[in-house]
Amino acid sequence: MKKLFFALCCLATLGACAQKGTDKKAMKHEHFPVEKTEAEWQKELSPEEYHVLREKGTERAFTGKDWDNHNKGIYKCAACGEPLFSSDTKFESGTGWPSFYKPITKDAVAEETDNAFGMRRTEVLCSKCGGHLGHVFDDGPKPTGLRYCMNSVSMDFVPGKTSAEPDHKAEGGSK
Repeated sequence: MKKLFFALCCLATLGACAQKGTDKKAMKHEHFPVEKTEAEWQKELSPEEYHVLREKGTERAFTGKDWDNHNKGIYKCAACGEPLFSSDTKFESGTGWPSFYKPITKDAVAEETDNAFGMRRTEVLCSKCGGHLGHVFDDGPKPTGLRYCMNSVSMDFVPGKTSAEPDHKAEGGSK
């Protein structure tokens, strides 16, 4: 009986590893406009940013710089500067991570199935560089019912405007 249990555990582990390996292969083949080597990313990002954005890590709850930020502005990818979320869609989820009910534009983020740790979740990636941002869940508020649960370290907060549209006045033009 012990041998049967051990064999089943080994098969389950191999199956999970094989599935996880498949997901990583899919990620490597997906094209993102910003492509850099891991050495380039390591040089540009802090160790914590690199761990979360490139190795799909997670910061501890209630420790990130923006989980309790209530200022108006835009959250951009810490790796490439792509606008990701607006403070207009940020809400208090009680999870200890910045949470939003939708991205700043429909194309700002990409999604991928994440089967790590024996769970099936939807991973959220920066659509420009492929950096890991967090996960999206279907337990958020109206109007979308979604909760984009993001890592603060994956994003830089820029105070001020709350939309991704260019500020024509700042560029010398008129609206």
